[in-house]
Amino acid sequence: MAEKTNFSNIQLTLLVVLRVLIGWHFLYEGISKLVNPDWSSVAFLLDSKGFLSSFFYSLASNPDVLKVVDFLNIWGLILIGLGLILGLFSRISIIAGIGLLGMYYLSHPPMVGYSFSVPSEGSYLWVNKNLIEMAALAVLLVFPASMQIGFDRFIYKRK
Repeated sequence: MAEKTNFSNIQLTLLVVLRVLIGWHFLYEGISKLVNPDWSSVAFLLDSKGFLSSFFYSLASNPDVLKVVDFLNIWGLILIGLGLILGLFSRISIIAGIGLLGMYYLSHPPMVGYSFSVPSEGSYLWVNKNLIEMAALAVLLVFPASMQIGFDRFIYKRK
């Protein structure tokens, strides 16, 4: 598991900055949901469009399932964010982040003819912030800077 890659100082710095920025985004989104007692994913799920919309509707239609979805979403965001910021279990955090962003992307795909109740901050066609953040996480997966700057360095020591 220990991977030692020889990055230049600027490459390593930019990879760590990218990891921390994405981590902060996840962490803040999770905390903001956690501290808001009225937050629920129900409106987001019911606003879903695309070929998986029936799946997202089914998650929102069952109150018990919705509680689990809300819990997993909040704590997933928080734990992924902390993992990325700290460089702790980064590979797992990155893969989980890609999965979560993929679900967001598939529930609200930026396609022609789809309009959502919450307006986006721009006009998108196929590419939106979720897809871009997924691509950035894929870069971090391929270039694991946490093995040099992060707690993964101590967990996955080279033998």
